[in-house]
Amino acid sequence: MDYLQELLEDYSARKQGSLLQLKKGILERERFLEEAREYISTHFTLSCEEQKRLLTSFEQYIFGYSILTPLMDDPEISDIRVISYRHIRVKRCGQRMEAGIAFASEKEYRHLVDAIATRNQVNISHLNAIQRFTDTQSHPDYILRFTISMPLLNAGGEPYLCIRKIPRKFPGMRQLIEKGVLTKELAELLVLRFGQGSTLICGGNSSGKTTLLNALKETLPDHMAVLVSQQAQELTTALHPDMMFLHSLPGTGESQIHYDLKDISIAGLTMDVDFFIIGEVKGGEAMYLLNAAYTGQLCAATIHAPSADKAPDKLVDYAMYESRYSRDELMGMLDCFHTLIFMQDYHVQQIFACKGWDRESRCLIMEKLYEHSQAAER
Repeated sequence: MDYLQELLEDYSARKQGSLLQLKKGILERERFLEEAREYISTHFTLSCEEQKRLLTSFEQYIFGYSILTPLMDDPEISDIRVISYRHIRVKRCGQRMEAGIAFASEKEYRHLVDAIATRNQVNISHLNAIQRFTDTQSHPDYILRFTISMPLLNAGGEPYLCIRKIPRKFPGMRQLIEKGVLTKELAELLVLRFGQGSTLICGGNSSGKTTLLNALKETLPDHMAVLVSQQAQELTTALHPDMMFLHSLPGTGESQIHYDLKDISIAGLTMDVDFFIIGEVKGGEAMYLLNAAYTGQLCAATIHAPSADKAPDKLVDYAMYESRYSRDELMGMLDCFHTLIFMQDYHVQQIFACKGWDRESRCLIMEKLYEHSQAAER
């Protein structure tokens, strides 16, 4: 019998209260392990030595990440993708490559997946075969965003595990200049425009959108009340004294508790805030962001789009989920987003200024403020 698997299942089903107290810091690690020791002694018929080995394995899987631990600690690695127990990929300094490690067996890998789900009070049964969640507690240097896809939906017979690492100590504008994300002149331009009008930052996956938004929002003056609405807890603050953060809560299994970005965006707009931020626009919350910006509220958001001038089209696509306005009416409202930024490979590639809506041509009037030159790079 696989005692570790049984113990993990017991804690997932019957001892979630202890895990929740541990995650919130109410229950200290030593006391948690003492309770686990007593539970093992009471519920498992094992020798003293076998009990010690089981507790050691349990501690490793609750508090660590097995063979993935060095990857979690490596500051050059931003993403980890486990496709199978023998196939692990990472993104190092923006480049995808083999991790060069493997689990000893499929069982060892499955133990880790179960342990990650257990410590985050996540159910990965058939009713919840895809789970997305954020762990803000277990690593001192990173907020961890997990996506687990179970074999019920996968082509192979093993879970898929994807991990995004978000640094707790995110770089400010000065550090972004030093890293070559943008020049000092561009930084000064964006800081000035960010505080004067609404901003939309676009790009693909892992392009640096959130990194830039995190840095820009820290330049807002202390007297501004800021509200951040986000799906995952990626945006945080280092110094700002008046910044509030709300995050979505997906319903799982039969649970009726569910708050999406639209829900918290509606709530956020009833609060007394000077600056409203949505971490990443993905749906109907776009309409509430657009309404806020159109009425003069300073706003900022990130969105997936292939270029700065295409970002408004994408925002309107999402806004139409929740709107009775025509596409032209929504596009006409978008002139309230004064600055459009396109990020690629952690570099600012384009900056456009939106100058208004041309009713005759039915197009937004754009002024190109900056475009990265490949020729200059060569």
